[in-house]
Amino acid sequence: MKSDLTIILLTYNEQHNVTELIENLKDLDAAIFVVDSFSTDQTIPLLESMGIPYVQHVFGNYSLQRNWAQENNPFQTKWVLHLDADERLTPELKKWIQHSFDPQTNIDGYIFGRRAIFMNKWIKSHYNYHLRLYKTALGKCEEKAYDQHFVVSGNVEVIKNADIESNVCDNLYQFTQSHNKWAMLEAFDILSKGADGEVKSRYDGTPIEKTRWFKNVFFQGMPLFVRSFLYFFYRYFIKMGFLDGMQGFIFCILQAFWFRFLVDANVYEIKQVMKKKSITLSEARKAYP
Repeated sequence: MKSDLTIILLTYNEQHNVTELIENLKDLDAAIFVVDSFSTDQTIPLLESMGIPYVQHVFGNYSLQRNWAQENNPFQTKWVLHLDADERLTPELKKWIQHSFDPQTNIDGYIFGRRAIFMNKWIKSHYNYHLRLYKTALGKCEEKAYDQHFVVSGNVEVIKNADIESNVCDNLYQFTQSHNKWAMLEAFDILSKGADGEVKSRYDGTPIEKTRWFKNVFFQGMPLFVRSFLYFFYRYFIKMGFLDGMQGFIFCILQAFWFRFLVDANVYEIKQVMKKKSITLSEARKAYP
């Protein structure tokens, strides 16, 4: 008999991840539900061979897909845990779910640390927090094009030393391709004020709210392009990315001067296009993939 918890997974061409992911979760007393975006590789045959229930649904964006998956969860459990296909639960987190998690608690959601794994190394300078486990009726994914977090109407608790591991990319080609797309989404979020999202920006709030405050109030308040250099300084020196070796150096450089610089370049270009053609932001959006 499964506990009152469903683990919801999103997939698209994840044949290289799905078997290891299901293996990582198999010891948990929880149902697993997969929403696939019409994979063209072996993802579906692998899910079927392991007896994992799934449905296929057209992908709009991550927010829409995550919320649709939650609303259409066939198990209708009181609790949901959202994961990506490239994520794994650490042994400490699995132990916490197995022995300490109480579905009858008065806590409404739990925040866990997430470790960024890059080039087979944990980049400790990029450690952050995500709310992933919560009561179904009280939580959802915020409506943002990029950098979405889950929000809960209720009490949340941070669980220490029980993390999610996230493989940032399989190779650098994949990193630059995916971040090129995300940089465009982030740029339009910034210009439409969608970057504010539904997570509260609070310096004295949860780790997620603090990060959102730092991003929206401090970071976004800096001049275009200058903030990429400040971001690198913060990650590499203040957060001690230099201790992560060569992988940490590469990661901080790419995050600051590939991704964050590209976000600002896109913001600059979109503004120029709007000014030159005298068009609105929504009209400018149609010119980009």
